[in-house]
Amino acid sequence: VTEASNRRVEPGILLVDSGGQYEDGTTDITRTMAIGEPSDEMRDRYTRVLKGHIAISRALFVKGTSGAQLDALARLPLWQAGLDFDHGTGHGVGSYLSVHEGPQRISKLGTTPLEPGMILSNEPGYYKEGEYGIRIENLIVVEERTIPGGDRTIYGFETITWCPYERALIELKLLDDGEIAWINAYHAQVWSNLAGLVEGEAKLWLEKACLPL
Repeated sequence: VTEASNRRVEPGILLVDSGGQYEDGTTDITRTMAIGEPSDEMRDRYTRVLKGHIAISRALFVKGTSGAQLDALARLPLWQAGLDFDHGTGHGVGSYLSVHEGPQRISKLGTTPLEPGMILSNEPGYYKEGEYGIRIENLIVVEERTIPGGDRTIYGFETITWCPYERALIELKLLDDGEIAWINAYHAQVWSNLAGLVEGEAKLWLEKACLPL
């Protein structure tokens, strides 16, 4: 990184894709933040990406399902507006090796059946060439779910990344009641998990970021 390669942060959108290597695992997270007042278009695009992100988070699927069969869930809100993104929705995540590690993935090419214990990213996005980019990424782990009255083995995802979404970019009128409830429950868990680990201005910011929509 040099002064020549640096770019000044200006009003608009800032996308931060981050992560780290820890003794108990490898992390990968992306958040998109508003710098100044976002445009209506930015709010629309961000919320559509968030809707796809939530759809993956809430998905239930029968044993034997592959990532290719789930990929469209993340894209549908964008498709409905004539939009899309040109990367997979999620990749497998390794520990101490490559952050992108298969065989599991959520993409049009992801043919490996998803099994309990597999960790993947959930990261739909939208990119307007030459202007801005949006991506929201959590890590999720496949787990078995019990469905009352069901007679098939059903899986879902447990979210294991805890960081607030960007409230300034959420267009509430695009969200249904179930999506709003999911975000509020997620933010309540973020606060529960992290409030005791921060203090001062960081804790005040976290409290505000985790308020119900």
